[in-house]
Amino acid sequence: MGWNFGDLLDLIGPTLPDDAPAFIHGDRVITWPQTIARSNNLAAALIKNGAQPGDKVAFYMRNGPEYMETMAACFKARLTHVNINYRYNAQEVYYIFDNADAQTIVYSSDFRDIIAELKPRLGKAATYVEVTPDGQVLDGSFSYEALCADGDGQALTLKREGTDQLFVYTGGTTGMPKGVMWSHNTLRETQLDAMRKLGAAPDTMAQTKLMVANLEAWPRILPACPLMHGTGLFTALGTMMNGGCVVTTPSMGLHPEELWQAIADRNVLSMAIVGDAFAKPLLKELDDNPDKYDLSSLMTIVSSGVMWSTEVKRGLLKHLPQATMTDAFGSSEGLGFGSSQMTAEGEIATARFAIGDKCKVFDENNVEVEAGSGTPGFIALTGNIPDGYYKDPKKSAETFREVDGIRYSIPGDWCTVERDGTLTLLGRGSVCINTAGEKVYPEEVEEALKTHADVDDALVIGIEDDKWGQAVTAVVRPTSDASPDEAELRKFVRGILAGYKAPKRIFFNEVAFRAPNGKADYKGAKKFVESQPAQTS
Repeated sequence: MGWNFGDLLDLIGPTLPDDAPAFIHGDRVITWPQTIARSNNLAAALIKNGAQPGDKVAFYMRNGPEYMETMAACFKARLTHVNINYRYNAQEVYYIFDNADAQTIVYSSDFRDIIAELKPRLGKAATYVEVTPDGQVLDGSFSYEALCADGDGQALTLKREGTDQLFVYTGGTTGMPKGVMWSHNTLRETQLDAMRKLGAAPDTMAQTKLMVANLEAWPRILPACPLMHGTGLFTALGTMMNGGCVVTTPSMGLHPEELWQAIADRNVLSMAIVGDAFAKPLLKELDDNPDKYDLSSLMTIVSSGVMWSTEVKRGLLKHLPQATMTDAFGSSEGLGFGSSQMTAEGEIATARFAIGDKCKVFDENNVEVEAGSGTPGFIALTGNIPDGYYKDPKKSAETFREVDGIRYSIPGDWCTVERDGTLTLLGRGSVCINTAGEKVYPEEVEEALKTHADVDDALVIGIEDDKWGQAVTAVVRPTSDASPDEAELRKFVRGILAGYKAPKRIFFNEVAFRAPNGKADYKGAKKFVESQPAQTS
């Protein structure tokens, strides 16, 4: 049958002390006994309202206890988590609701207007649950708190399987998000592999129960990044499945002073971030207030998904000499491609990773790249990898494919392999833009720009930026005799895509940066932008 997260929660929950916190959000503390009862009640309510095993539940929420509590309820009811990027506009949100076949939608009240707008079109959704601070909900929706409070809190009597799934929707390389299907058993084995590298890990459910029961202190993690992204979700999930506590902060956006204060007040052991876009503001706060926070509990900062520079790690370690900066090379399509750890004792180069023990690097002809050759290749992971993309067999076959009879996850990350076996990461598809923790793929923004009547052609690139990590930047060739306005074009894109995808700057040029065969010349476009005089947007 394999590992199942619902079974695991039923097993470890009752072993924890009555006062052990499962979730802390500002001044709110929800203990493990409360979490057990609330998630059992919520699971029963979702089933009562028509959810069947395998049905999809869309999570349209910011960080908070409700996210992980609903996750626990889904595991127990054999329902499938679907993450919704709350920064998407209404049409983008609708696409995921529809593509995922969401039967239940759990949303926070600040998205009530979008739900009201989309509801007439969401024929597949049968149950709406609103997380609201005042008890007021949209007509036809249930109150989240009411569902959690209604019931006897007893465990459900369901036979669960290791093949039960959760989905993690990616941004997609062409702007169409894809749901990566992870089975409980595969994801749990991935968690255990990581634990084994640090020491002993349980091999059975009984051993897990014993391990949790015998802990003297349970882990606490603060995901500074959104739980609706893989980095935040996977790190928080690993902590929850070890009987720990997930700490979140109430304010919207990145507020370094609030994050550091929460770590100090709540004795947080680990924090999850997404590269320099998070790390730079966090470092600045410590540089500006070096003696303000007691951060002696913090032992690890974990980052994944985007670049985390050596210089910023070095700066953080000056304030956190006891900590390890863990840079994980992973994606929604696979965990464990590579990792690097930096401490006060030694440094590692930016984008340099120790290759995972189940990884290889192949060229475009599926030939393994020779270490030290300098030949770029695609990183490939075997072993505990996802089942594929939901409702996309073609893309699944391309990404999760066999090489010499072995199934690999090959999401498209380019890298080189050094003589010592370490990886130097080049980037997804070489043109993916990482801006403030979000991945933006140029083609999507280019297509949006080209729908404007004054735009003949457009290329979109990422330009290094202290604030954003990379700033989305466009080079536009206007249509004949047109003189488009930069601010108007940026506003136009925001009407089509999420705001963070809109270019921070747009440059105009009569030359289309394309090769004779029509392929984009991103290097040429970037050189052009970098040659332009600096301007204030």
